[in-house]
Amino acid sequence: MSLISELEAQLTHTAALVAPSTVSVGRDHRGAGVVVAPGKVLTNAHNLRDRTVQITFDDGRVEQAKVVGADPGHDLVVLDVDTGDAPALEWADRAPGLGAFVVAAARDGAGVRVTLGTVSQPSRSFRGPGGRPIALALEHTAPLARGSSGGPLTDLEGRLVAVNTHRLGKGFTAAQVASDALRSTVDDLSAGRSRRPLRLGVEVAPSHVAHKLRAAVGLDQRDGLLVRGLVDGGPAAVAGVRIGDLLVSAGGVDLVRPDDLFTALSSHDAGDPLVVAVVRGSEELTLDVRFVADTADTAADAAADAVTDEA
Repeated sequence: MSLISELEAQLTHTAALVAPSTVSVGRDHRGAGVVVAPGKVLTNAHNLRDRTVQITFDDGRVEQAKVVGADPGHDLVVLDVDTGDAPALEWADRAPGLGAFVVAAARDGAGVRVTLGTVSQPSRSFRGPGGRPIALALEHTAPLARGSSGGPLTDLEGRLVAVNTHRLGKGFTAAQVASDALRSTVDDLSAGRSRRPLRLGVEVAPSHVAHKLRAAVGLDQRDGLLVRGLVDGGPAAVAGVRIGDLLVSAGGVDLVRPDDLFTALSSHDAGDPLVVAVVRGSEELTLDVRFVADTADTAADAAADAVTDEA
């Protein structure tokens, strides 16, 4: 048997393994999803328009699902739905390397769709809803049509290696790697523990903008994020941050780029005050920013934070 014939036979086998675990999300097949446990489907949060959503299975069965847990910062949601006989997809024990073959799966009104590609970049990041960076991702070349986000990316053995999330253009797609961190997130969401991203409530400009403005008024140069706007009643405003302040560090993380602030917030415990160092003119201040728990922090509310037009 030739190598091409062997690959064809393997891909046919992979498609048969993946198809029963791949679902369509939404009446208009807005996205895809994957069965990760009995009664649980994982998909992208941006595939949701409401607290409930229609799920279509491989056997043509249609069920109504509801949000059980959401992580809008990472564009993920777990849905509670009767999965019937649809099996949970097995997780791969390691991430695929550069050049590894991968299979992307999705579903539309005509049935399951599978495509073959390779890992073009095994370690990269991309921006999710709200511009937040999502790390622990890979880039691959398996072609994907609209409505494929949230679907599984597998190895040739049909094991889950990543979740397709964001099309990058020019034939590439970013997928969140099925890492230990992703497994932990899925476990939390499946148990109803939603994860809301912390928000400081500021609009900022990067260091190079601050350099120009400080130089124009004769102030010493400092790296930091220039506060250009504040959310009324937001954590930063309540703590005393003002428009024109320079945020130089947060939680011990030096702030040069907006992504540095996302990094500081993502690793911070919402129950503790976040220590923010501020330069106001030539004066240096330390402010304690506190985050008030949202009593309406339901899974559906958290998922709503990430609802956006499909990329």
